[in-house]
Amino acid sequence: MIVSAAIAGLCAWSYITGADATNEHLFVPIIPGIFAAATFISAAVSYAIAPYHKLAMSCWLNYALCCVTTAVLVVATGGVHSPFMSLLVMLAPIAGVLGRQMVALFGVLAVAFAAQQIIMESTPVAQSLPIIAILAIGFCAGLPFWLRQSAAAHDAAKDRSYQELATKLDKAASTSEVVINAIGDGVLALDNNGAVRLINPAAQQMIGWGEQDAAGLNYKTVLKLQTSTGTDISDSTDPVMIALSSNKPVKDDTLSIQTQSDKSFLAYISVSPISTDDTHDGVIVVFRDITAERHDERQRAEFISTASHEMRTPVASIEGYLGLALNPQTASVDDRARNYIAKAHESAQHLGRLFSDLLDISRADDHRLKNDPHIVDVISFVGDIVEGLKPRADEKGLTFIYRPTHNEENEDGAKQVSPIFYANVDNDHLREIVQNLIENAIKYTPAGSVAVDVTGDEKRITISVSDTGIGIPREDQAHLFQKFYRVDNSDTREINGTGLGLYLCRRLTETIGGRLWVESEYKKGSTFFVSIPRADSVTAQRLIKESAFKASIAATKAQQQNQPLAQNTAQVAPAVQSSSDPEPQPIDTPPATPDAQTLYANTPLSSIEANPEQYIKQLRQQVSLSVPPRDPPK
Repeated sequence: MIVSAAIAGLCAWSYITGADATNEHLFVPIIPGIFAAATFISAAVSYAIAPYHKLAMSCWLNYALCCVTTAVLVVATGGVHSPFMSLLVMLAPIAGVLGRQMVALFGVLAVAFAAQQIIMESTPVAQSLPIIAILAIGFCAGLPFWLRQSAAAHDAAKDRSYQELATKLDKAASTSEVVINAIGDGVLALDNNGAVRLINPAAQQMIGWGEQDAAGLNYKTVLKLQTSTGTDISDSTDPVMIALSSNKPVKDDTLSIQTQSDKSFLAYISVSPISTDDTHDGVIVVFRDITAERHDERQRAEFISTASHEMRTPVASIEGYLGLALNPQTASVDDRARNYIAKAHESAQHLGRLFSDLLDISRADDHRLKNDPHIVDVISFVGDIVEGLKPRADEKGLTFIYRPTHNEENEDGAKQVSPIFYANVDNDHLREIVQNLIENAIKYTPAGSVAVDVTGDEKRITISVSDTGIGIPREDQAHLFQKFYRVDNSDTREINGTGLGLYLCRRLTETIGGRLWVESEYKKGSTFFVSIPRADSVTAQRLIKESAFKASIAATKAQQQNQPLAQNTAQVAPAVQSSSDPEPQPIDTPPATPDAQTLYANTPLSSIEANPEQYIKQLRQQVSLSVPPRDPPK
């Protein structure tokens, strides 16, 4: 601003006093004077109206205008011989103070001035070199200021970044502390050595340890983990120790926690490692009391089990009598009544299956579900199930495919040989799993196809059931295997279901050591997968022989126990009564026993079917059966 004001003032003074010998060296032409006046006005206005945080831009603008004005003045007053050349040299160091933008601007201006003098003014290069050197020296004099200012600006930027980061961290720490103190679950922060670094108020209240007392102690002193029966756990089953050693999250809902007052409560424990890049900074332990939750679950399970057991007998009776009513040999009804009875019989069968599923789920939840593994050829086993369910698919007009036997010939016409997949699993459990998945595929496929496949590798066998049905929305897939969960949309409301089938399949799959999952796309279809362990051929053949040998021994023992006692007693020929022997006297005879055909004439058929062993035992006790002995098997 001062330079432009001085140039404008000299221009005015030159025209007022005239160009004489005394002021010819300070004469400023009109054009540089106009440039200087405009620069002064612009600098004054920008400085006056620019806000504080925009002053740097105002300085850059004023410096650029001042450099241009000075360059125009130098060119107009003689170029390299101008008496105002010193002003241009004085502006060079200032560029370094203002930053790299002004350094670049002044460099361009200096190069343009030198080119103008050499090309347009035909100034010899030898005469231009000293001036260019002087400009370069002035320019270099400003470089230290520029470098120092750049370093200072860089340090200031780093300081601002650090300050902002510290502010954010403090804010995040405050927010995290508020959240941790507000949640109802207990939270412990442990370092790599298992020492307690943080304990929130909920944890203090649940286990009875204060923050000052627990700080620095080993977690085993503060958080006493035990089994559900109250015995201490080992390091191999300690979820905290496992997470510390493996640096992986661990969850457990089978343990209990002993408080400082020697009380215990069942707990759900989640341990998550604190990891940053490759470093391990400890773990976060979150736990909550699930005693009341487990008590409610136990009561619900007991009620379901009791109700299902009590309801199964009358439902079986209803189903049996309805079956008799539908039998033309035992009842005569018209077609209209037969239709009503058939619907009632179908509903009774549905109730029977429901109660059976509820009982199985109750046993699974209480860990009372039996697991009796036997070797099975999975392809043949699943094929039998598919064959039994084929009529249901045919009723809906679905294409039903069993892939292991669907394409028995390859493209060359040669017959393909399917691999043999052996599995050592409970046959009843596997049958119920596969049958339930296929029935669901048929039920939820209005039109299209259902395909069942069996594949595998050396260790696992995978059974897949695919359909082209209604599919499952993505948000429902995570909850699909929960108890009583059903997808609720317009496609499923018209289809009957209880939400128990897939949950039971999951529990049965876990019982036989398998895994169950689903892949589905809404409106396009679903594929359910069951993965079970595979038994190698040698092991399978050995187990088959062992099972056959045990069955043979059991059959032999059962046959020996069922043989009449008379077979093992020496038979003596009856003595011939002589005429001199006295006549036999009457003896007391036991009361007559009812005939086997009329003993249970008034007993409902369903009751006998529900518990046949009880009635057979009573029948043997009350009715004497004369059965000739059989020869032992040869």
